[in-house]
Amino acid sequence: MLQPAPPTGTPATPSMVRPTWAFLLAHPAHFIAMGGGSGLSRFAPGTVGTLWAWAAFVLLQPVMSDVAWAALIGVGTLAGWWACTVTAQHLRIADSGHIVWDEVVAFWLVLWLVSPAGFWGQLVAFALFRFFDAVKFGPMAWADQAFKGFGPRGGFGILLDDFAAAFCTLLVIAIWRY
Repeated sequence: MLQPAPPTGTPATPSMVRPTWAFLLAHPAHFIAMGGGSGLSRFAPGTVGTLWAWAAFVLLQPVMSDVAWAALIGVGTLAGWWACTVTAQHLRIADSGHIVWDEVVAFWLVLWLVSPAGFWGQLVAFALFRFFDAVKFGPMAWADQAFKGFGPRGGFGILLDDFAAAFCTLLVIAIWRY
């Protein structure tokens, strides 16, 4: 189910484990936490998960009301907390890059709150979100470090740094629009 990543010349570490499709399908939490498979990407799974979130948003937006988005993001956060907690424990990695549900639900929040925005506005939101999620300074660094570990606290931490990245993205967009 778990496949070791290709050797890089250094001793194997738990963070080098790359999940497979069998692992993804072995438990509903894995499927959710790994964004339906987008987290299996060999290259930049967080970016691929965010792109998946963007595509899903574009498809759902015409049929979703604000109440429906609020409910989806709320339920998605709670379900994601559980799924990220379980998947991190099964991977034996506190915050594997293959867990991308945190990017999905946080980016849905960004896109929902900047709507209506055309392609270019959404692209700016995407670039800002990925920047804040990748660089992890300030609130993102605090959230990433304060809730490391396994169990519900760790699952919450997986989500929290991406919500901090969403907050910073929305703050920059609000200042830009002002």
